[in-house]
Formats: sequence, C-alpha cells, structure tokens
Amino acid sequence: MAEKTNQQTIVILVFALTVMCVKTPKVRLGTDFTFQNFSTGSQASPAFDLSFTTQVRVKNTNFGPYKFDSTIATFMYQGVTVGQVIIPKGKAGLRSTKKVGVIVNVNSNALPSTTNLGSESGAHVLTLNSHAKLSGKVELMFIMKKKKSAEMNCTMTIDLSTKGVQSMIC
Repeated sequence: MAEKTNQQTIVILVFALTVMCVKTPKVRLGTDFTFQNFSTGSQASPAFDLSFTTQVRVKNTNFGPYKFDSTIATFMYQGVTVGQVIIPKGKAGLRSTKKVGVIVNVNSNALPSTTNLGSESGAHVLTLNSHAKLSGKVELMFIMKKKKSAEMNCTMTIDLSTKGVQSMIC
C-alpha cells in the first residue's frame, strides 16, 4: 500500500514540475523580409523610406494556450522612433508558434540632422532596433491562468546595396 502511495506521489510531482510549470513565451521577428518600397537619399542628403513585410513569431512552449493583447512594435534608429506597427491580439496554441504577418513602414523624417546617417549610408548599411512587449495569460488545465509578458529586442542590419537584411540579432 505504501509503495502505491509513493508511486502516486512521484507521478503527481513529475506532473506538477513539467506540465504545471509556466514558462515565458518568446516573441521574435521572422527572418523573411520582402521589401515593397526601398528608397534612400544621397551621401549629401541622407534619408531612408522603407516598407517591408515580415512575421512576428510568438513561441509558446507551455502545455496551455497563451492569449496575448494587442501591442505596438517600435522600430528605432539610434534611439529615435522611425516606425511602428500594431501586433493584433491573438493566441498561440499549446507548444506552438503563432505567426503574425505585419507590414512595417520606416522613414527618417523624425531624425534630427545630427545623426550619423550619412556615414552609415555611405557604408551601404542601415541599422534598426525593434522592441515590443506582449502581455497576456497562459491557461493551464482550463482553470489556472498565469500572467506572462514576452519581450522582443532585435537589431537588424539592412544592406542598402542589395536591398536585403544582412544580419538579425534578437
């Protein structure tokens, strides 16, 4: 009788430590970029105006769905916001990745004239940072809900000569 109780205790303990442990979901930009609009200024008058499509990927490794609220992803050049995109509310299923297609528009209109955009565009590269914070809840066993926030911080380098993404670090 005591052996059966020990086995049940072990099964419950393993279940609690694996299934009931809530991990923070991960949010990242996808690696496929398709540029629709790609215009850059000259060395004397540096500027940029880009439009591209990509995916925002929300990876949920939990044994329950992650429902997240709508949020805004911000794209920055040297700390100055150059574009934003809305990530609509959604749900990443249990142990799956939700892919949300977004169209991003970034331009240099908000940049002060003191940035080193001229030297960077002379090197045929443009470095952008992106940030987003998803807030939501992981639901376990249809009864337990845990609040979790996923945060994205990515740096992408765009090659202006090939009109493609040279590198992406998240």
